[in-house]
Amino acid sequence: MSKKKKIQKTLVEKILDKEKVTYEPMTFETEADGDTQELVTDKNSRDGYKIYKTLVLTGNKTGPLVGMLPLDKHLSYKKLAKISGNKKVGMVPLKDLVKTSGFEHGANSPVGIHSLHNYPIYFAKEADEAEKIIVSAGKIGQSLLIEPHELAKVVNAEFGDFAVDNPE
Repeated sequence: MSKKKKIQKTLVEKILDKEKVTYEPMTFETEADGDTQELVTDKNSRDGYKIYKTLVLTGNKTGPLVGMLPLDKHLSYKKLAKISGNKKVGMVPLKDLVKTSGFEHGANSPVGIHSLHNYPIYFAKEADEAEKIIVSAGKIGQSLLIEPHELAKVVNAEFGDFAVDNPE
C-alpha cells in the first residue's frame, strides 16, 4: 500500500515547461553548513558539465541583480558592476536573501528570480561558450542540465566577463 515517492516539479521546471525549454532534472545530496544547505560534491561539474551558482547582489544604481558563474570561479565585483551599469555591487546579506530573491540560500534560480522579480541577470562568459550548464531548479538538491542560450533567452540575461580564478 506504499505510494511511490515522486519528485514534485519545481516552479522553475513548470515555467521552463510552459516556455517549451528542454532540460534534464538532476539531484544532488545536500548537507547543513551552519545555517545553510550546501551541495555535497567534491567536483565543480557532473558528466562534464559545469555547475553554476546563482548569486544575488545589489547595485548602487540598479538595485538587486543576479550573477551566474561556474562553481569553481570567483566573482569580480568590479567587472560585474561595470557590466551592469553600477559603480559598486555587493552581495545581498544572507538574512535578506529570501526577502530579496524569494529563495533560500542554495535554491536561488535565475528562472525563479526572473519570474518573481525580473531583476537584471548576467551569465559569466563561460556559459556563452558551454554546450550545457547545471543550474538550480529552485529547490535545494534539485538542479537542471540546460542549454545556456535557451536559459538566457527565458530570463532575458546578458553574457559578460566577470568570473575570475582568484578573488579580488
